[in-house]
Amino acid sequence: MKPYYWESQHGNFGDDLNLWLWDFLLPGFRDAHPDTLLVGVGTVLNTALLPEEGRKLVIGSGYGYGTIPDMRDRERWDVRCVRGPLTAERAGVSPDMGIVDPAVMVAEMPEFKGLAKRHRKSFVPHWETALAGVWPAICERVGLHYIDPRGEARSVIREIAQSETVIAESMHGAILSDAFRVPWVAVSTSRSINSFKWNDWARTVGVRYAPRRIPVSTRAEAKLKGGRFWGMAFQGEQTASVGDPNSRIIGEDVLVAASNPRHTTLRVAAKHALALPSTFALWQASRDEPQLSSDSVLFDRKARFLAVLDGVRRDYF
Repeated sequence: MKPYYWESQHGNFGDDLNLWLWDFLLPGFRDAHPDTLLVGVGTVLNTALLPEEGRKLVIGSGYGYGTIPDMRDRERWDVRCVRGPLTAERAGVSPDMGIVDPAVMVAEMPEFKGLAKRHRKSFVPHWETALAGVWPAICERVGLHYIDPRGEARSVIREIAQSETVIAESMHGAILSDAFRVPWVAVSTSRSINSFKWNDWARTVGVRYAPRRIPVSTRAEAKLKGGRFWGMAFQGEQTASVGDPNSRIIGEDVLVAASNPRHTTLRVAAKHALALPSTFALWQASRDEPQLSSDSVLFDRKARFLAVLDGVRRDYF
């Protein structure tokens, strides 16, 4: 069995954790049923992403983009559970199968238990926001620890667990915060942030997705997301297909913003001045009342997910 996940060309910890999470949840799965693809963490129930051929075992995946596959053929699809009730509805399966995002189980791994707190408040942007913005500098100005979602997944998760509060634009930033019992605040810099998948997860643990809007921090970021920057509107750098985020065209100015080119003092000052609305909005968000799912609800969802894993072990091992 081989794990399937969407791989961002720039890196995204919420998808990359598939590389090792399933070895913890289903030890030995790689040696069983080589013809089966394990479809796990991520918004990957999408015909533009999943290969047509082969048998697929779906455990906790979500829908959110493009066209959802027809999963009625039981010879090709074994759907054990999906991320939440919204995905279950789109997939045409029982609402009871919308259990939770499997990433919550990362908190059960011994290597992440008992970590000391190191960061009072942290900000985890969406990977696109990290790619094109000047958020590390903004975080430094408002006293937040910046966590780059493009980093190595274990390191990113450790930083989340070691925070006392998290401001999350990344959905998995919020999911992992909630799993580690770290209160979190949702924010959004763009209409392209997928509220469907956020609400899909939020309903499973009884929290509310009502993000505070944060302006984009650079012209490059506005151009990438199809937003506005100081009154100027931009169309998003998109191809005709919305199925695979890797198909998005990334302009040269975005790459320049991400690669940290040599700046003059004047240029740095100008960028900081232009980012003042973003700075103030993020500072306000850091002072919002954070939320957290109840211990009992999260425990129940984990128990239901573990029951699904028990069924998979019986049938596949």
